[in-house]
Amino acid sequence: MSAQKRLGQHFLTNTQVLQEITQAARLTDTDEVLEIGPGLGTLTRALAQTAQRVVAIEKDISMAKACRGINSDLSNMKIVEGNALALSDAFFKEYFPKKKYKLVANLPYYLTSAIIRFFLESKYRPVMMVLMVQKEVAERMIALPPDANLLSVAVQFYSTAEIITLVPKQNFWPIPKVDSAVIRIIPHQKLPTPGRSSPARAGEIDEKKFFRLVKAGFGERRKQLHNSLSGGLHLDDAKVKQVLAKSRIAPERRAQTLTIPDWIKLYQNIDKL
Repeated sequence: MSAQKRLGQHFLTNTQVLQEITQAARLTDTDEVLEIGPGLGTLTRALAQTAQRVVAIEKDISMAKACRGINSDLSNMKIVEGNALALSDAFFKEYFPKKKYKLVANLPYYLTSAIIRFFLESKYRPVMMVLMVQKEVAERMIALPPDANLLSVAVQFYSTAEIITLVPKQNFWPIPKVDSAVIRIIPHQKLPTPGRSSPARAGEIDEKKFFRLVKAGFGERRKQLHNSLSGGLHLDDAKVKQVLAKSRIAPERRAQTLTIPDWIKLYQNIDKL
């Protein structure tokens, strides 16, 4: 077997890091775990030693076959061939009917943002995610104003996130070009909602509209907020300034300085236009 560059495969070789990942997941013998990209099953085996059951999704058919063979002695492990970004309702109903599972994975760098968003937006959200990701991406996820970014707003809208440990690149084979980090993400049981003064109730934030607003705000980071919003949303600049004033946000601020409550307040007011 060899690592497939096109799939972003880098295999973890340090058993101490494996232990840190499993500890970060706070596994018990009643936990069900979904793993993405098990490779040869090094992390899979560590997870199976504690968890009740591990279901691992592997896109590489030859790697899935090898993983099954290497870990054939594990009775609580199941390798499923498939694309983690295309998991259906039927998959979750079959393997996680209780809707309570933990997602643990050493993610290919190029898939990180897509995987995180897929699972945070899913109606089958995991109760916890412990992920090995590129160090720079992990730092972006936990960034706060005045250094916020589109990814940090998305992650923090849906969850709380913290970096557990940093993992130098020498702990992988083949050695990647950058260092990694283990990050723990705990999805909110309820998504943020407008304030009590609003008649809106839980679930009334239209997530697509909300993130269209956020994307417009971050569309041109160097521009003042009123400019990026009017351009990104195709709205009259004077109206945007009125909405910002109503939201108590200075028009000359930049998107990276706004908090999640700022974005929600802005969403409420701009949605009324």
